Amino acid sequence: MSETSTSARINGPRDSAESGTPPVIDAAFARWLADRAGQVLLQVRADMGYADGKALKAAGDKAAHHLLRSELARWRPADAVLSEEDDHARDAWSEGERTTSRPDRLGAARVWIIDPLDGTREFSEEGRTDWAVHVALWTADCSSPSCLAAGAVAMPAQHRTIATDHPPAYPPLPLSAATGGPIRIAASRTRPPAFVTALADDIGAELVPMGSAGVKIAAVINGDADAYVHAGGQYEWDSAAPVAVAAATGLHASRIDGSALKYNEADPKLPDLVVCRKDLAPRLLAALQRHL
Repeated sequence: MSETSTSARINGPRDSAESGTPPVIDAAFARWLADRAGQVLLQVRADMGYADGKALKAAGDKAAHHLLRSELARWRPADAVLSEEDDHARDAWSEGERTTSRPDRLGAARVWIIDPLDGTREFSEEGRTDWAVHVALWTADCSSPSCLAAGAVAMPAQHRTIATDHPPAYPPLPLSAATGGPIRIAASRTRPPAFVTALADDIGAELVPMGSAGVKIAAVINGDADAYVHAGGQYEWDSAAPVAVAAATGLHASRIDGSALKYNEADPKLPDLVVCRKDLAPRLLAALQRHL
């Protein structure tokens, strides 16, 4: 069965998406947006094939970004947006500058933080399903340090979306933990950083290779991994949506020094984070201090 014929099976409410009218509630709207972008990406894959990976990556980024930006402009016109794919933001960051993609977002009450295609490498490879779409909402009127009011991570090729409108249940204690087995840390499938490898050696953990950041955090949320640790440099759009869902699920999410994750900052670089089961957080954070 083709990707396009199965795209309707992505988990979550589908009535509003099929009718073209989005939900009013922000958390459901985030899911709707991520699902819509995911369907576009599946169609791009089906239309282009995999002969030219570079062109496929570019087309996917462009199509999903256009869909998200267009729908946000239509349905949330008063809100600001921080997206990886804003042309002037990308141009500035490629020159090593640290600036804002929309100057107005710093004074905005509501900012959508989006990554139209998380895991472009995986998206461009036939048969790979470990790529995602991220949609998150930051609000100035909040009760948590991150101020993430809603989030959704669509994994279109897995026909699955996790979101804060219906957060997944807290993952059960894995059999490996109950029997004293190794902690499973989600890691890059192609280039796990030396930092994470050293951490795994330190605590006797097992590295579980997979693709995008969103998929790695989703693996922790779903119980397929026990932790995700990153210290190699990321931006707010890489983690905002999956962190929002992880927090709604009840997992621990912080910087690797234990401090709070903050979003809609003047500098969108957010270089490190750890997401894990709460019972593992003290042990992981203590080990991380030995590697800072």
